[in-house]
Amino acid sequence: ISLFHRTAQAKLTVGGERFLPRARKICQEWQQATQELADLLAGKQPELCVAAIHSVCAQYLPSVLQQFCRDYPAVQLRVTSLGSDRALKVLRDGMVDVAIVMNNRFLTASPDMVVDVLYNERIEILMAANHPLTKYQQVPWSELVHYPQVVFKDGYGMQRLVQERFLRQGANLQAVMELNTLDAFRGVVRQGELIALLPQSALVDARQDATLAIRVIDSTPAPGTPNLADSLADPSLSRQVVMVTTRDRLLIPPIQHFCQMVRELVPMQFAGAIGNTIICSDASIPVN
Repeated sequence: ISLFHRTAQAKLTVGGERFLPRARKICQEWQQATQELADLLAGKQPELCVAAIHSVCAQYLPSVLQQFCRDYPAVQLRVTSLGSDRALKVLRDGMVDVAIVMNNRFLTASPDMVVDVLYNERIEILMAANHPLTKYQQVPWSELVHYPQVVFKDGYGMQRLVQERFLRQGANLQAVMELNTLDAFRGVVRQGELIALLPQSALVDARQDATLAIRVIDSTPAPGTPNLADSLADPSLSRQVVMVTTRDRLLIPPIQHFCQMVRELVPMQFAGAIGNTIICSDASIPVN
């Protein structure tokens, strides 16, 4: 339909009169859209959302968060403590910008995902200070399997890691309780014979508690282990903590800056926390 009467003085046709207000709205919407994208690339975003496992939130993120707030005071930080599998799911759904989790290659195997390894840590045994297993410096699997355990809830990578290792050892995991906070783990284990398999970074506070003890798992496979070859190839029980985001998010200055700080500070803090601790017969004590 013609929009103009093309004479010496152009005038709108009936169609032009009808279309003019719509054209104005289209132009305004286009200007707003291009401005928002320009602001995004300039680092002007309202918030940055992070999902991280509890041990990272408690031990290693606070200094990163404080520095980020100083560097980007206009960006609202939103940090949520989630299990690894749940955190990766909300990242893939676009609900968070960064996830700091236990590595799960099945959930990060995508060309759009960027995975940075932050640190690897050993899994150890948390128990009451008077637990029968405290007589061992390194607890053999043959003794470990006799005691009921407190485990993380479904959706936490630690639960899957422990279950898989017990299967590989041909042992039955006596999981009698599921929890999702480190305070709850310490409180329950402190009461009696229940034990918990937890990563080193989750045991920082427990090392200073005289009512608790921490022991290393003997990496020697138990006699009669069905998958003996696998156990010998990977004798230790450990987890890998990674930071995950998407390639498009790394183009945004605040997210790029946050990720860079995590890469620099978190591994250093982990090394300091673990390196300054000696595992002794009853608990862990700081190095003088």
